[in-house]
Amino acid sequence: MLLAMLAACSPPPTHRQQAYVFGTLVEVSVYGAPEEQARQATGAVLARFDALHRTLHAWQPSDLSRLNAALARGERATVTPELAAMLRDAQTLSVQSGHLFNPAIGGLIALWGFHSDTPQARVPNTEALSEWVARQPRMADLVIEKNTVSSSNSAVQLDLGGYAKGRALDDAVAILKTHGIENALINIGGNVIALGAHGARPWRVGIQHPRQPGTLATLDLHDGEAIGTSGDYQRFFEVDGHRYSHLIDPRTGFPASGMQSVTVLVTGKQAGTRSDALSKPLFIDGAARLADNAARLGVSDYLAVDSSGQIQLSPAMKARLR
Repeated sequence: MLLAMLAACSPPPTHRQQAYVFGTLVEVSVYGAPEEQARQATGAVLARFDALHRTLHAWQPSDLSRLNAALARGERATVTPELAAMLRDAQTLSVQSGHLFNPAIGGLIALWGFHSDTPQARVPNTEALSEWVARQPRMADLVIEKNTVSSSNSAVQLDLGGYAKGRALDDAVAILKTHGIENALINIGGNVIALGAHGARPWRVGIQHPRQPGTLATLDLHDGEAIGTSGDYQRFFEVDGHRYSHLIDPRTGFPASGMQSVTVLVTGKQAGTRSDALSKPLFIDGAARLADNAARLGVSDYLAVDSSGQIQLSPAMKARLR
């Protein structure tokens, strides 16, 4: 009888649900909520992820791919208010990053073969790369007037792969709150955001080692905090012993090669979106300017592994790691 009473008084166990979206495994964990409430909330989150995936897919039929087709023809296109707002948001983040976060280079990403489920393992023609770089597609080339989008630069082809997962994290938190969920952890392929805590302790998460199985370090993630990682170990191919990843430097047209991974921790408004987007310029611009770029972007917590395997830690992040 005593055991039954204790079981009745204990909080419900953690409810977890997984899916495969955005080309990666996603997991939503809810702590301390009744099973039915948790199930409905996680179902709503995963439905939102699926909707975003179908809206923002860069090479399969989607709202974004239809917009890209219109831009390539030099035409104006009408988009949903939501997509127009996301494009404005991405424009702002691109300017803040000095255009190193540049979703307008979808054409370059496709040229490298990363607009497919399996990379092509072939280095593109140098002349073709030079042509794309010379045309300098940028988010600033987009003209967004209410719900219409156009560009005078037909080289602009949008790929929001460095934005969508972070936006999905923020949307997930909002959805969970509307379902009365107070404690949850959302993980989209290593991009993670925390809501509340896991009982008496914070949520504990691991940071993937870029070259070995398992984690490089762990940290406690508190309410409203998000981590985002950019790495060369998820989507890449190798030719003649050289690794080419999907993280392309828009200044050169070639995949950035100075880093293995960069993880940032962000809190506050749009923590998920910013953690996803701001890890990109830090990765692309390399180790030598890491501290300066992080300070300019307002990122105080970062962990980076450069191309030689050396680790760089900000003092704030070092204090958080285990």
